[in-house]
Amino acid sequence: MFRRDMCTGKSSWPELLGAQARVAIVTIETQNPYVDTQVVLEGTPVTKDFSCTRVRVWIDQTRIVTRVPVIG
Repeated sequence: MFRRDMCTGKSSWPELLGAQARVAIVTIETQNPYVDTQVVLEGTPVTKDFSCTRVRVWIDQTRIVTRVPVIG
């Protein structure tokens, strides 16, 4: 089983809650070059697997980040 503390680099971005999706993507990928971002519209089903190389950026219809982005 994986845990966030086993991953390389920064693992969460609470400062991006309420930010524009584009700003969040650039910030995350700049601060942790080991991850790729996935923009996900609230309500969209996703897999529950864990990945140290993925950060989901949950957004609303106006492309505002609705959850704290974290590795997973």
